[in-house]
Amino acid sequence: MSYELFISRRYLRAKRKQVFVSVITFISVFGIFLGVAALIIVLAVMNGFEEDLRTKILGIKSHIELTTDMTGPMKNYREVREKIAGIEGVVASTPFIYSQAMIRNDNGVTGVVIRALDTQSAFKVINLGKVKEGSLEYLDKIPQEVSAHYKNEGASLAGIVIGKEMARNMGIFLYDTITIISPVSIATPMGTVPRMGKFVVVGIFESGFYEYDSTLAYLSLENCQKFLQMGDTVTGIDIKVHDIYKADVIAKNIQSKLGFPFWTQNWMQMNKNLFSALKLEKRVMFIILSLIVLVAAFNIISALIMIVMEKNKDIAILKSMGATSQSVMKIFIYQGMIIGVIGTLLGSIAGISIALNLQQVSQFVEKVFHFKFLPGDVYYLSELPSKVNYGDVTIIVMGTLLICLLSTIYPSLKASRTDPAEALRYE
Repeated sequence: MSYELFISRRYLRAKRKQVFVSVITFISVFGIFLGVAALIIVLAVMNGFEEDLRTKILGIKSHIELTTDMTGPMKNYREVREKIAGIEGVVASTPFIYSQAMIRNDNGVTGVVIRALDTQSAFKVINLGKVKEGSLEYLDKIPQEVSAHYKNEGASLAGIVIGKEMARNMGIFLYDTITIISPVSIATPMGTVPRMGKFVVVGIFESGFYEYDSTLAYLSLENCQKFLQMGDTVTGIDIKVHDIYKADVIAKNIQSKLGFPFWTQNWMQMNKNLFSALKLEKRVMFIILSLIVLVAAFNIISALIMIVMEKNKDIAILKSMGATSQSVMKIFIYQGMIIGVIGTLLGSIAGISIALNLQQVSQFVEKVFHFKFLPGDVYYLSELPSKVNYGDVTIIVMGTLLICLLSTIYPSLKASRTDPAEALRYE
């Protein structure tokens, strides 16, 4: 152990006359501990929210959507699926139909987004979440035992699956019949009237995303084609890829292989505004919480300056004995870095431990103080999400240590410039 490190450790131990300096040192350590822990926990929560949101969005939505560019429905979708199946990175694909319509029952009318899916291939690409009631298998064909629930007995109705929030808002229950009104009109002897069809609710799903649960309704591909009179055409093809972060590259490969009139959109483009807002919020929170570390750094500066003033005679004696200015600087740099390392280490351990067990910690706090952090009916979350990104932890630790190092420069320079003759003149 070098004598500079030995002396710096001795200076950290408070004597009776230096209790105030010791208190400031403790506050500095605690400030760094608090800042590092808060940064790790908050960024872990924000990473958890982002991952939870991405998981919910990519459950209902595919990684890539392939459509035709302003040329109407896609006719040769089976051949297109065969072509894209051979592209590297593509895992699965499924045709879909997208249309806006209205749903009507005895309780009122509401707008809805109709999405038709091929039950043979759709669930390899998308995930509707939890099916609260009913079954998705009934979309293709409603079994005889279920037909007894029809309000209009004898009517040949197709199945439809709706979201939990839509069912609650409209007062719709499992096996109720509802009327879908399409904005596309049909010609009759009485003039043009909106296309309407009756469907029986064979399932109620919960995706965990309010917007989807309140606006989406699913039909089977065949039934939707019949209702919209689309023949053997679809709106586009949903595609699942192996690596979601390479979806943009794979989408470009698909578009270049198929050429005009095909057009691709990846999940990052479709949700660009949402994820950009999350990234901006994460950066702002990082900057705000970094101020805690900066306040602790100012405490280090003040503590070191007070120690330099207190140890002015000791520094003069060391210089008289042959210690160089660089050695004196090292003493106080080591002292500041010891404070920084202890605070950062304790803060990292506490922050990672809490972030990894955040759900248990939040449940304990809720039980003690009798309040709910995130009410499920408001925030649509069953638990507080958390994901520790060790890249973020590394940046926090390195940044904190750098701030601590910079905070030692002025006090150590001041100590190194001490004139031994001047300091010991009146001794």
